[in-house]
Amino acid sequence: MESLQFLLSGLGEALTWTNLLFCLIGVSFGMFIGVLPGLGPTAGTALLLPLTFTLDPIPAIIMLAGIYYGAMYGGTITSVLINTPGEAASLITTFDGYPLAKQGRAGVALGISAIGSFIGGIVSVIGLVLIGPALARVALKFGPPEYFALVFMGLALLIGLMGKSLITGIVAALFGLSLSFVGIDLNTGVTRFAFGQTSLMSGIDFVSVAMGLFGLSELFINAEKSLGANAERPPKVSGLFPKRSEWKPTMKSIGRGSMLGFFIGLIPGTNSVIPTILSYTMEKKLAKDPSRFGKGALEGVAGPETANNSYSGGALIPLFTLGIPSSPTVAVLLGAFIMHGLTPGPTLFEKEPQFVWTVIASMLVGNAILLLLNLPLANLWARITMIPYRLLFPIIIMIIIVGTYSLNNSLFDVGAMLVFGILGYIFKKAEIPLAPIILAFVLGELLEKTLIQSLTIFEGNLLSFFLRPISGTILAISIIAIILSIISSIKNKRLVNEDVEM
Repeated sequence: MESLQFLLSGLGEALTWTNLLFCLIGVSFGMFIGVLPGLGPTAGTALLLPLTFTLDPIPAIIMLAGIYYGAMYGGTITSVLINTPGEAASLITTFDGYPLAKQGRAGVALGISAIGSFIGGIVSVIGLVLIGPALARVALKFGPPEYFALVFMGLALLIGLMGKSLITGIVAALFGLSLSFVGIDLNTGVTRFAFGQTSLMSGIDFVSVAMGLFGLSELFINAEKSLGANAERPPKVSGLFPKRSEWKPTMKSIGRGSMLGFFIGLIPGTNSVIPTILSYTMEKKLAKDPSRFGKGALEGVAGPETANNSYSGGALIPLFTLGIPSSPTVAVLLGAFIMHGLTPGPTLFEKEPQFVWTVIASMLVGNAILLLLNLPLANLWARITMIPYRLLFPIIIMIIIVGTYSLNNSLFDVGAMLVFGILGYIFKKAEIPLAPIILAFVLGELLEKTLIQSLTIFEGNLLSFFLRPISGTILAISIIAIILSIISSIKNKRLVNEDVEM
């Protein structure tokens, strides 16, 4: 009941014209980013991060969160209309969305996607309201060992889930950790990895890393693919609602997708692709006629699209309550929190209740705006894909450079961003995942600090971690996850070798 009162208070604040405007800007830009093939929510959030530095924390985070779940919506449109996923999580939508478009039912596919995404988003916000405060109260009992265990688990799960091999995931995470160690060690006062550069004594700026690795590298990759390519003209969208007989099965798919996406979002180290794959697999197994899937099954669009958006709300719970980012995009949001002097974690609900509940309430508003933007304006969003990339490329590059420079008025930050952009491009070409890099970079300082604090408490005895019930359980789960990842990696390598020999 108390949470409901806080939510209503936050809703009143979210509906003020300033916050409403930034919510609209965020979700609209998120839609735009989602429609452009390849960019996705992480790159979109990183692109606008510098522009929020002069804003108050509430409208800044409202806008960035709007980009996050807005991009989830936008990726659906190109998946359905031109068989090109706007972001990775929308890949599954192409399986049945595009066949529906070829049957002249593009409007139905987009309509049910918008409705499912709206319901999934609302369900995830309700879950955030119900679970968030309770989890925060439990987390208040956490000490440094528990926080170290949580951070370690996030990295362990992430390494196993990202990339085609365990080795590349570990390499990426270690690279991210090494970046977090640059600057003055807060425990000893010793300068590390600065190489005599005064600009590095305060560490590497998060914005330079995020915008370079995700924003700039994506632009390089997409420019390489799109320059000189002709855009496919999208089909006309009409008839946004399914037949009467189709409502019942699709609503069941939406219900299952909402629950699945939300609970997967709670797990550190996951990403939005996982709930969409699981949802599609589940819908196909539960269907009376699985052969319809891949040929235009509406449930194959409704379930994954709902899970996709429900995941985004669930993924915010570890951020708000524990200060742990559960995905690359949420890691960028964590960086934004820190930029604005906010510390995500269990004390956030007590120290900044107006901020927390206004941001949560804004997600209800943002999902309603997205529904209104999606249903009547689907044709307009689809035509954005017709804009030649050679026109978009220099404009976005300019925004990135100006945004990075304006943050600290530093050309060093611009240079660092360009270096990380080139590194990101090389890593993508080499199939080295970027998600472990940014998450390890963000979590590195907390990992180091909590480890040193814990070892001080335990007088250097590492086994003491396992003598505390919570930290011991979390570390045990982490070790099991790493072992399973190693086994899975070995099996995959054997299968590849067998295929090559055959």
